[in-house]
Formats: sequence, structure tokens, C-alpha cells
Amino acid sequence: MFTFIHAADIHLDSPLRNLSQYEGAPVDALRGATRRAMENLVELAVSRKVDFVLISGDLYDGDWKDYNTGLYFVSQMSRLREADIQVCIITGNHDAASRMTRTIRVPDNVFVFPSSSAGTFKFDKIGAAVHGQSFSGPAVKKNLALAYPDIIEGYYNIGMLHTCATGREGHAPYAPCRVEELVLKGYDYWALGHVHQKEVLYENPFIVFPGNIQGRHIKETGAKGCMIVEADIMGGNTVVEFNALDVLRWEKAGVDISDIGDSYQVVENLCMELESLLEENQGVPLAVRVELYGRSAAHENFAARPMHWINQIRSAALDTGGGQIWIEKVNLGTGLPGKNTALPGGPVGEIMSYIDEFKSDKEMLACLGESLNPLIRKLPREMKEFSGIFQNKDPEWIAGVLDSIYPVLLDRLTGKGDIE
Repeated sequence: MFTFIHAADIHLDSPLRNLSQYEGAPVDALRGATRRAMENLVELAVSRKVDFVLISGDLYDGDWKDYNTGLYFVSQMSRLREADIQVCIITGNHDAASRMTRTIRVPDNVFVFPSSSAGTFKFDKIGAAVHGQSFSGPAVKKNLALAYPDIIEGYYNIGMLHTCATGREGHAPYAPCRVEELVLKGYDYWALGHVHQKEVLYENPFIVFPGNIQGRHIKETGAKGCMIVEADIMGGNTVVEFNALDVLRWEKAGVDISDIGDSYQVVENLCMELESLLEENQGVPLAVRVELYGRSAAHENFAARPMHWINQIRSAALDTGGGQIWIEKVNLGTGLPGKNTALPGGPVGEIMSYIDEFKSDKEMLACLGESLNPLIRKLPREMKEFSGIFQNKDPEWIAGVLDSIYPVLLDRLTGKGDIE
């Protein structure tokens, strides 16, 4: 029986996005998040006394700005060497040899697989053989797995591969392969990298994406970490356990404002949702995207003073979370309740009918969105950066805006005054 850690996509010193834009945001936490997650990985390896650690590509986020990134990595690998823990690495598209202009000597407990062809690193004492190949460039389009070595009889065989597999949304189609091809290699475990969401593609043998160890933006929600794998060569059993390593977690919180006429009550309902999220994530600091949706009279307040309510939400989040919750963005996708089932006649009816036709014509929506560019350029920077309101290149967003102002415009044109 032996134990190893399978991690990938560390993206060391990669910046976290969209959280340093307002007072109270965790600037220091953002700057060091990937390093602290890396430290958690090392501490886990030492505390669990694992036999070795596998890093399946994208250790770095691209070329270093200076040598500090490399020196930091060396310091962490030295900690593992002191604990007699070997590390095997394949490079991925972000840290391929051709992308890195700086290099630095690594401790002798670190083995980096070559990029010219697939190779094997053997742990003779425990009977494990690790096969892998690094990326030679930032865009490898061929199926690397097909040329991986045959199994070594009597050993537990592990394949390290940086791949999109059969394709994953949001990830470039690098080193594509099919699950069936990996199974046919006869390996006991496939340690994949490149996809940032943890996923078990197959269980006999295990073919696993561990995900990245620290989420960096709102598209990387949920717990992030690594896999701890216990392997029994004699019995042929493999047990895989996910272990979270992230120090700040990205989540989404949605609130349906339907039937809530008071804007402050909407914020109170959001606070309850945020409390639940913090509890579900066991106190890990959260970066949350808030999405308000539905139709109620409260929409008029949000539409009239968006920055006021966005900052009310930020303030409520800081207070509710005791400084452990920050708002990444607020999307105001609300609308007023429809009050008229039939359009009035005359000029008002013609105008409203024209808006209905406009919403169904993508070319007209695109033209309208383009016409907003001069106005948006004149807006204060904070209005353009915060809240995600301005997506004028998206026809669906333009149609949503027209839909949301429809009831307000109708009331103004018919002279009915304020919405109740």
C-alpha cells in the first residue's frame, strides 16, 4: 500500500480577478492566494506522509515576471525533500518550455518529464511506475497518450497527461484523447490536468481531473484542491479522496425579487443566502457574484440608483460575513411586473409594438448596442467596471434592457405616474 497526491493547474502567482476594485476588498489575500494554496498542498503531503506528489501541468501561469516565482517554488520543493517526498511534474500549455524564458535549478527530489517523448519514472521500493510527457509548446494538438510506454508488469502504472480529453467548455483542445484509449493502455491510474473543474471520467481504472488548487475567478466556483490516492498493488484496489486546498472560494448567490416590493428586504434576503453559503463552505472566505432576478416594484429603485444598491449589497456582505465575504460583481437582472395585457391604441401603441419588433431583430439590437459606445466611454470608470451592467455587444443583453424598461416607458407614455 502506498499513497500519493495528484494535483494540477497550480498557476503559481496567477492573479485573482475583479476583487480589488472597492474599499474593504481582500487585496493581500488575492495577491498570495495561489502561494498559500501551494503551501496547503505541501503541508498536506507532509502530514499524510505521502510517497510522492504528481503535478499534471500548468504549475506556472506563464513566463515569470521575475525569479521570485521560481525561487518560491524551489523553497516549497525543499520542504518536501526534507520529508523524503519525490515530486513528478509534466509541463502544460501555460508553462511549456518554449514559453519560459527563465529557468532555475530545482531540488533533486523533483523530476520533470521531457517534452521530446514520453518517459517513465520508477519507484522501485514501492513498485510504482509513472509515465508522462511535457508540452513542448503552448499549443499541442496531437494525441500524446497514444505514444505513452507500455505498462511495466508487477508495477502500479500511472499516466500523467495534460489534456482536454474529448473537450471541455472553456478549455483549449490540447492533447485530445478518448477515455477508451486511456483505458486500453492498461494503466492503473490516469493523473490528468488542464481542466479546472474536478471530474472523475472513469473508475476502473481511475481517470481523474483534480481541478486547479485555487479558483482565480467566478468561472472557477466551488472547492478547489487535489486528490489523495491510496493504491494497493497486491489487491489492485485504488481509493481516491478529494481534499480542498483553496484559501478563497468563488460562489454565486441568486435572489428572486418576485413578490418583494421593498428593496431593503431584497438585501435582507440576500444576507440570509450569503450566511448559508458561508456555512456550507465551512468558513472559507468567499468571493460571491450576486444575481438579482425576477419582477417586482423593487426594480424601479435598483434601476434608478444601481450604484447605491450595489454598494448597499457590498456593505451588507462585509457585515454578514464578518469580513469573510466579498462581492465580485452584482448583476441586476430584475424587471417591473407587467401591468397591461393589451397595448393601448394610437401613437403609444405603435411605439410599444415597435419595441416588440425591435427585440426580435438581432441586427437592430446590435446596432443599438453599438450606438451606446460613445455614451459608455463618457461614463465614470467605476460605473463601467462595477456591476457588469454594460454588455452592449450582447444582443440578448440589449433585449433584456428593453424588456426591463418596457413597463416604465409604458407608464410614462400613458401618464399613469409612478409604479406602485
